[in-house]
Amino acid sequence: MYKVIAGDKKKKMEQKKQEEEQLETSGEMVKDPVCGTYVSTEGDIRVRDKNKVYYFCSYECRDEFLRRQYKDKEK
Repeated sequence: MYKVIAGDKKKKMEQKKQEEEQLETSGEMVKDPVCGTYVSTEGDIRVRDKNKVYYFCSYECRDEFLRRQYKDKEK
């Protein structure tokens, strides 16, 4: 019974990954640069850095990204 449940879970995870990759290639979703979660390009939490726009799943991820950017510029 365990193999059936584990196999089903693995199959669902693979399907979810494929769906996320399809949404990413279509431009509807992008990966949060901090945590790797897929987020909609219609989201409100974003940062523009020159010509690039970064999208985030939460304000915590956005703040962490900004901290890293500031730290890198100090070096």
